[in-house]
Amino acid sequence: MFFFYQSMKVSKYLKTRFTTLFLSKQELKNSINLINPFPILKQLNWLQWQYFMIGFLAWSFDAFDYFAVSINVSRLALEFNKSITDITWAMTLVLMLRSIGSILIGYFADRYGRKWSLIGNLLILTILQIGIGFVQNFKQFLAIRAIFGIVMGGMFGVASATSLESSPKISRSILSGIFQQGYAFGYLLVIAFQRAFDQTSKTWRALFWFSSLPPSLIIIWRLLLPENEAFIEQKLHFKTQNASFGKDFIKIFKKYWLKMLYMIILMTGISFMSHGSQDLYPTLLTKQLNFSNDESTITNTIANLGAIIGGILFGHFSGLLGRRFAITICCIFGGCLIYPWAFSFKNVGINVSVFFLQFFVQGALGIIPIHLSELSPPEFKVFVSGTAYQLGNLAASASSTIESKIGEKYPLNSRLHEEGVYNYAKVMSIFMGCVFGFILIVIILGPENRNGEINFKLTNDELLELQEEGILRTINHEEEINVVIINNDKILNHDDKYKLEHCENS
Repeated sequence: MFFFYQSMKVSKYLKTRFTTLFLSKQELKNSINLINPFPILKQLNWLQWQYFMIGFLAWSFDAFDYFAVSINVSRLALEFNKSITDITWAMTLVLMLRSIGSILIGYFADRYGRKWSLIGNLLILTILQIGIGFVQNFKQFLAIRAIFGIVMGGMFGVASATSLESSPKISRSILSGIFQQGYAFGYLLVIAFQRAFDQTSKTWRALFWFSSLPPSLIIIWRLLLPENEAFIEQKLHFKTQNASFGKDFIKIFKKYWLKMLYMIILMTGISFMSHGSQDLYPTLLTKQLNFSNDESTITNTIANLGAIIGGILFGHFSGLLGRRFAITICCIFGGCLIYPWAFSFKNVGINVSVFFLQFFVQGALGIIPIHLSELSPPEFKVFVSGTAYQLGNLAASASSTIESKIGEKYPLNSRLHEEGVYNYAKVMSIFMGCVFGFILIVIILGPENRNGEINFKLTNDELLELQEEGILRTINHEEEINVVIINNDKILNHDDKYKLEHCENS
């Protein structure tokens, strides 16, 4: 009887996958006023903008650190006397170890707060960036990149929570698109600064040394701001429910395990799509197509401009179209662009193709922060969304190595190419076609919790109980600012969501 009931539930769920893919007429009517993003963005106050920018920049320099290797694959191979496949293994190693960091940082961020988790993460990254500029052999390089992988793995969850959690619900779709394009922005910064440091004697080493400075400034900025309000609400929730982090996690896991598994599968496809179209592409341009450094820089810049525009637009319009439908559009149109992206050997053709392919690739990625956030249990949002993101990266960690290894089976022996140059275009186009098809199936069959949000509002009785126990008391109640003390930790609540009028005299 149990299995019959479960099969009926599965059957009903599958029947609704296409009907729920599109918005209802009423939803479309309600969403029509949200087309213009500028009034939506005006709803953020100055503190919320600072939170967003800190998370965005932290995510951007996470990308800077990663792509600093991607854009220097050929130089690093020459420096350490290794093959391109050996260097892409270092990139694979980073992706493989990120899930460890997402678990560790996610745990601390959900239990102890977003602020110090982000600061600690950035501090270790800064130290490692300085150290990598001094490595003398490939083993040292691999060792530091392995540690990088663990530390960088915690960045997505805590940075996205910092950027999005405290923002008004109506603005989170477009902010999700902007936030995710911090990765493309980081790629653009790498391209620009690498060209500048190419004029120095240290080239790639100078790039790594430079990359340690901006995170240091982000740390100082974050130190000046209070803890996120969303975490304050979460902490109060645990206090009032007399809950423990461990017991609640077990209960949540039993309830959400299937949805968590789906998130990991989705992120596996999304990670294959992103890294499969980006990591080896500079090598394709310079080695197979004989692009000069300047031509390669222009093409990669155009690709990332397309990525930024696509991510922002699809992030915003996913609030109108629905998360699943918007990603479906990206997969269909992205698949149509594979051939010109891989086989347009003239500069103009390849620049147009790479712009629009990354427009749709990063368009889908721009929806991911808000989509994962909505699907995650609110008590463990950083842990679940960050771990799903990085386990997907783990599953897709070998994408560049797979492409380069298979590419070695298709050598290009002609007067235009040196020995040891391979047909990366052929391999990457087949690879990307399979990935787009996989994501299309997963997203159509998957769940959606459009416009879901954290809700840890406290009732008057709960607030009075906290007051009686001495856990919570109001120190200063003004029109826009509350100062709340939780176990001697002073927290500024700038949005004044609690409105603790009944606690004014405590």
